[in-house]
Amino acid sequence: MTRTLDDVMAQLPKARRDSVEQRGVEILNEYLTLQELRKAQKLTQKKLAQSLNVNQENISRLEKRSDMMLSTLRDYIEAMGGELNITVSFPEHSPISIKGIGEKASHL
Repeated sequence: MTRTLDDVMAQLPKARRDSVEQRGVEILNEYLTLQELRKAQKLTQKKLAQSLNVNQENISRLEKRSDMMLSTLRDYIEAMGGELNITVSFPEHSPISIKGIGEKASHL
C-alpha cells in the first residue's frame, strides 16, 4: 500500500511535524534559482506562462537568464503569489531593504 506524505506527517507527533514543516520553510528560503522556486510552489512553466500571458518558452528562457530587469523578476515572483523585496547587506551592518526599485509605477 502506498502512503502519501500527508499520511506520514499525520502519524508524527505534533512537535516532530512542526520541526519538519519548519525545516521545509528553511529549505524553501534557501532556493537559489527561479526554476527551483517555481517548482517549490508546485507550478509548471506552462501554468506560470498562462499567469503572465506569455508562451511557456519565454518562461524557460527567463529561468536560464542570469541578468534581467527587476520589473520582469517582480512579475515572475508575483505570478507565483510572492512579493519581491530587495535587501542589501554590508559587513558590520544590519540588512537594509531598498524601496522603490522594481516596484510597479503608481498611476496618479
